[in-house]
Amino acid sequence: MDLLNSVLQVLLIVVICLAVVFIIAVVLTVLYEKRRAAKGKKRKENAIWEDRKRTFFGMPWSFTKYSLDNQRFYLERGLFSTRYDEVRLYRMTDVVLVRTLIQKIFGIGTLRIDSSDKSLGDFTIVNIKDSEKVKELFSRKIEEQRRANRVYTRESIGNPDDTDHDGYGDDDFDDDGR
Repeated sequence: MDLLNSVLQVLLIVVICLAVVFIIAVVLTVLYEKRRAAKGKKRKENAIWEDRKRTFFGMPWSFTKYSLDNQRFYLERGLFSTRYDEVRLYRMTDVVLVRTLIQKIFGIGTLRIDSSDKSLGDFTIVNIKDSEKVKELFSRKIEEQRRANRVYTRESIGNPDDTDHDGYGDDDFDDDGR
């Protein structure tokens, strides 16, 4: 019985120490983020948005970093072996915001982006804060870049009702559908 009590006391001390370390880490992370934001510091020189993938309780404790400038999105992943990807905004075609109940509780969300980039393809921006504002920022910047680079997609491809292929306003098929 004495051995069991000793083990339980040790476990209780370990749990208390872990809780204290966790609370200190949360406080330091929040203070660091607020200090960085107040100074206006950015990781990328021309970035208009930056964030990290957020893990436990919406805290930015990961080695995945995201940033956006007026022309490109940057993705940096890894600690020992780091991979740097970038996608030009005009190559992005669709932005979808997904928020689970847990993400809503912690004020984060995930963006799913369809892209025609060959190396990265379709990708997700996982667990970012202010995800609704970021989605709107991405949508606006993508449209600006698509217009500036004269990149257009034909939304009606595959639509069986669209039979005006030459743009003159009349159906291009004969009466029998050919």
